[in-house]
Amino acid sequence: MTVTGPDFIALQVRDVEAAARFFEQHLGLRRAPASPPGAVVFATEPVPFAVRAPLPGVDLDSVERPGLGVALWFGTDDAQQLHDRLAAAGVGIVADPSDSPFGRMFTFTGPEGYAITAHGG
Repeated sequence: MTVTGPDFIALQVRDVEAAARFFEQHLGLRRAPASPPGAVVFATEPVPFAVRAPLPGVDLDSVERPGLGVALWFGTDDAQQLHDRLAAAGVGIVADPSDSPFGRMFTFTGPEGYAITAHGG
């Protein structure tokens, strides 16, 4: 048996279409040709990414911030340019751009309060 690592990531959100529009409009992600009911899958590589309705038993209203304790990073060819575009669009910036071993990086607030880090470039 061999485990190769994560091969699918999904955020559970209250409003799937609003979350999908956020990732399309602000990050330029494209929807995959097919998605299961209650979800939008994006054509991201090497790991598919999706937003989906909460699974049974998940109450997003009972948490202060969804995803607390999980680090979600998106690669980009120019983190500074993405930061500037998101900030100009009024997207909340949690951590300003800085240099790191992973390139330029910053953290912004995604749909429904998820903290997302972008790095590269």
